Amino acid sequence: MDKPILTPTIIRPDDLNPNINWKRPIPAPGHSSVDFETRVDFRRMHRYRLARARQALKASKCGALLLFDVNNVRYITGTKIGEWDRDKMSRFVLLAGDAEPVLWDFGSAAVHHKLNCDWLEPDNCRPGMLGLRGTVPPSAGLMQRHAEEIADLIRQAGVADLPVGIDLVEPGMWFELEKAGLKLVDGQQIMLDGREIKNVDELILLNQAAAMVDGVYHMIYEELKPGVRENDIVAKANKMLYEMGSDDVEAINAISGERCNPHPHNFTDRIIRPGDQAFFDILQSYMGYRTCYYRTFNVGLATPSQRDAYTKAREWIDGSISMVRPGVGTDQIAAMWPKAQEFGFENEMAAFGLQFGHGLGLALHERPIISRLVSFDHPMELKAGMVFALETYCPASDGVSAARIEEEVIVTETGCQIITRFPAQDLPIANRY
Repeated sequence: MDKPILTPTIIRPDDLNPNINWKRPIPAPGHSSVDFETRVDFRRMHRYRLARARQALKASKCGALLLFDVNNVRYITGTKIGEWDRDKMSRFVLLAGDAEPVLWDFGSAAVHHKLNCDWLEPDNCRPGMLGLRGTVPPSAGLMQRHAEEIADLIRQAGVADLPVGIDLVEPGMWFELEKAGLKLVDGQQIMLDGREIKNVDELILLNQAAAMVDGVYHMIYEELKPGVRENDIVAKANKMLYEMGSDDVEAINAISGERCNPHPHNFTDRIIRPGDQAFFDILQSYMGYRTCYYRTFNVGLATPSQRDAYTKAREWIDGSISMVRPGVGTDQIAAMWPKAQEFGFENEMAAFGLQFGHGLGLALHERPIISRLVSFDHPMELKAGMVFALETYCPASDGVSAARIEEEVIVTETGCQIITRFPAQDLPIANRY
């Protein structure tokens, strides 16, 4: 006899987001759970995220979401098996109608979830294997088997006559899903809508992640001296972050001296020299919640040209921060930044990402995106509970140096809170002569 499908109680996201006292800073309470104060409530966060996804699904024209993006899988299921999975396309989840999520995971990971993830239906944690990005060819039939299984679950949920939203997918799987009778549409937009407003637990985790980088920048300030290489700083930053509890150091940019202009977005073994301007970006996550956090330093001393570049970058970022409050459009913030031609670039495409804003959460780039490239024609409205990074870049008149500053902000009911706290109002001089 078939097991009956249970219709879950639909929870409103607002019920899972306690009122926040915006007059006080969002806390960064530490990594431990304690019995003497309220910290992160992970079960509440799981319920909130699933409720947001359901709400976004119901507001769309789709009847189901089939998700392969690891950030979407984690958002809905609260599961993760490490950075190994980020590019493997090996985990996926189905959210169909009012049914509980069904998760397919890599081999024994599904058994682990049955034993350890009591917020999921045990029978909905299933082993899955599509082919590891084509290394097992579609002709082996794995994709066909899963596509037919998914289509049957969608029929059981009563939404087979509606489109299925999908985020990322291998071509072979797309073809098999269509053969199974499913109409596929863009589901990434639905999930990005759902993920844009964070609850209090997500805000705390984002702030905790930023607090970890505060500490790393103090280390960099002390270590940045002639003879040290860019990759030495990157190695020490990685070590410190993992010791502090990071679950993924996604990337660290370390750019110094003549490498600052144009911005190469990487690091090398270049040796730091006296008078260098150097900037760093630390991208890491704590419990999945990410940072994007630039700081610029000078080594020992600074020239007037380098100071001027920093002052302009600071003015640009302060101007954009002053605009952040609910109801403001992303076009209004982008208008605070210089045109590409004003700082040496041919057009906004070539300068993309230098004067920039982007949402933060389980992914490095969420809603909203703020840029002169897209925001004037397609503005988005800021809302309380959004979290995003604002970053500016100014080349120096010496032709090689440049300043780069980034601040992460939480949109509050009346303005914003800045959660990146390593001092950056004035140009820091490391190991001053």
